[in-house]
Amino acid sequence: MKKDTRQLAYAALIAALYAALTHGQNILFPGSASMAIQFRASEALCVLAFFTPAAIPGLALGCLLFNLTSANALPLDFLVGSLASLLAAWAMWLTRQITVKQLPLLGMMMPALTNAALVGWELTVYIGGGFWLNALYVAIGEAAVLLTLGVILYTAMKKRGLDQRLFN
Repeated sequence: MKKDTRQLAYAALIAALYAALTHGQNILFPGSASMAIQFRASEALCVLAFFTPAAIPGLALGCLLFNLTSANALPLDFLVGSLASLLAAWAMWLTRQITVKQLPLLGMMMPALTNAALVGWELTVYIGGGFWLNALYVAIGEAAVLLTLGVILYTAMKKRGLDQRLFN
């Protein structure tokens, strides 16, 4: 029971942190976390899915919380964005052992792939412009965040042993 409670607490903390960071970014840099090409810094938290399965529902819930409380969110964002986050985090958890030079690069590409497909489709529905172009824009933003801030966060957690101290 203690482990279940801890996992629930981790998921809630990750969700709150994701939503708060995304809102903070939108306050400091309006629109930067909600445009077609976005650099949503909170997406770096996706790397937590390499360390704990609690990140899977946590990231999806965090995305949902942000979308529910954001004035810029479109109705499909509630379902599509949250589903993309859920699938990305789940895929990251499943691919956590596949590394290149001690980095789970395949897993780090999962948010770019799932969000490109799902959010790219959503943007096409709402604003047009062609699916492939929208998917490319979304993938660029996701990959940029994960391959910069995500790598930094992942590396810092591993080097300092935070992955073991926090999640074991």
